[in-house]
Amino acid sequence: MQFDLSAVETGTLVFIGTLMVALALVLFVAVAAFAALVLVGMGRLAWLAIAAALLRTVHGINHAWDSLVHHASAVEFPAEFQGQPSPSTGTYPRVALRDS
Repeated sequence: MQFDLSAVETGTLVFIGTLMVALALVLFVAVAAFAALVLVGMGRLAWLAIAAALLRTVHGINHAWDSLVHHASAVEFPAEFQGQPSPSTGTYPRVALRDS
């Protein structure tokens, strides 16, 4: 038995067509929402990678600075510096500042 589409009423065809358009719209919105979620996820992942790299850089700089300060505080001067008059004013002596 063959299905004859001309035997279906116009109202039924309109109803089925409306359902098909609605299904196409639902699929489009679902694909767009999934693509948006993927893009947001990729942006979040990129942000986390950049933030981690910046955090590692800051920690590296802090570690290098701490090492430099620790090394500088461990250095002993062989003799005390004598105060010298400043060439600009001639009143204030130059002093060697140590880690306080």
